[in-house]
Amino acid sequence: MTFPIKGKKHRNSVLFKRRAREGTSISATTLSHPASKHGKVDRPENRDPSSLTNHTERPGFTGSDIEAESEGNSFYASSSSPPIAKEHPVIMIPDTFTELPPLRDLLNTQTSFLQEQTIQECLPFLSGKAGIPANTHGVPHLDRSRHIQFLHKSLGKKPSAYVAADASRPWMFYWALAGLATMGEDISSYRERIISTCRPIQNLTGGFGGGNGQMSHLAPTYAVVLSLAMVGGQEALDIIDRKAMWKWLGALKTSSGGFRMAIGGEEDIRGAYCALILITLLSLPLDLPQDAPIRSSGLTTMLDGLPEYIGRCQTLEGGIAARPDAEAHGAYAFLAVASLCILGEPHVTIPKYLDVPGFISWLSARQYAPEGGFSGRTNKLVDGCYSHWIGGCWPLLEACLEGPTQHSGEVSSSVQSPVNLYSRDGLIRYILCCCQDQGKRGGLRDKPSHTSDSYHTCYVLAGLSSAQHKWHFNASVENTEESGTLSSPYRWTSEPYVETTQIYDEEDRVGTLHPIFVIPEGVAEETRAYFASKGSF
Repeated sequence: MTFPIKGKKHRNSVLFKRRAREGTSISATTLSHPASKHGKVDRPENRDPSSLTNHTERPGFTGSDIEAESEGNSFYASSSSPPIAKEHPVIMIPDTFTELPPLRDLLNTQTSFLQEQTIQECLPFLSGKAGIPANTHGVPHLDRSRHIQFLHKSLGKKPSAYVAADASRPWMFYWALAGLATMGEDISSYRERIISTCRPIQNLTGGFGGGNGQMSHLAPTYAVVLSLAMVGGQEALDIIDRKAMWKWLGALKTSSGGFRMAIGGEEDIRGAYCALILITLLSLPLDLPQDAPIRSSGLTTMLDGLPEYIGRCQTLEGGIAARPDAEAHGAYAFLAVASLCILGEPHVTIPKYLDVPGFISWLSARQYAPEGGFSGRTNKLVDGCYSHWIGGCWPLLEACLEGPTQHSGEVSSSVQSPVNLYSRDGLIRYILCCCQDQGKRGGLRDKPSHTSDSYHTCYVLAGLSSAQHKWHFNASVENTEESGTLSSPYRWTSEPYVETTQIYDEEDRVGTLHPIFVIPEGVAEETRAYFASKGSF
């Protein structure tokens, strides 16, 4: 095939070759195309060129399946010749995900040793040699039932050792509820338990603590409010003291424009994101309370200096740090760009406050091959949780580059959609091949050598959802918000992303999570509408 080179008059040409499995001849591979399980014939000319790679045995096929598929094929029929070994159906796995990187640094360090170790750990799962049943693209099914069982169990009683993590209790039920909802589970049955857990950890001064008797902190407050929104219902939402929350947030505002995580606590990008989520979702006033300490510095609103503070968190690498002059990190990158998408339209706010080319360059460097997953920092290893923290940045950046769209509701295809800024297939391969706990335990994990937990299960599924769907910042959605403030987060719509050659089976598509709130699509809109209807307090 040929393709034009940007800025050049000539075209480059590439020849894609279909290579035989070890132990078979080229003629055997080319002449025989065993029928697939669904009666279709795999022909190289109908495949994406990137998928024409080494062929290995497809797991999950028995000898009888092979015989049934090859029956009537003249290549295998011979009465006078010795029996010929029958060819197994091919697995179409690009070499990118089955071979070592072509460029190798000869300098050996502890970092390079760990990276090599991780590659060797992942390769058997990516190349179909781990003995896990997979489809013709070498991708296993999403073990939905086991992951659901794992998350339900995580909401049960914990061993005594979990006392040390008592302050993280709101996070534990947020991760489980978000993960269950992504896989299509009805989580309304947890409403009463969530209400009874959250009511006593709300403080009279505003906000929620991590547990009974603990001071209010933005991280558990964020998790509590989103969990109450997910289980839904007036009783759940009405336990939130909005006025006290507003006053507490005013006390967290700093002169630099950001927010502290707690009274007297640290100021970083987490504070900015959590505060913005609470302000917009609960329809809180943007004006600072009259008794807010920061008014003495001349600030009058919650948003004063906030986008500028976020911009100062971008590093020379192009990524975004927790605070100015710190190291760029994947989680903070998502929090920053999502915050800018709350403050305004992504095609306006993101390029105004961030170096977009530098940010894209840094994000692109986070996806590794052959793993296909994302790392969170330079010279660090891939980790399943960054499927969301890094992967979740891409739809926001796509909206930044594309601008508002008139969403038609038609399903996207690789022909209709713009070129992807990252490899969706690579991420999906890493998630389904390497991040699933294949034992009875279920759940999703960092990488094959790690055990599953609810944190990784939630954010790996969020990354899978993002890779399987296309998000639009939709100019055609009418704003029904009376106050006219912070309306941008409610103008997003999604559709399934369908490629010409889809590497996963449709039954493994998960639900959608809002690209900013990270809760099921539609929940944020309903919650905001409810609180907006209550008016001022």
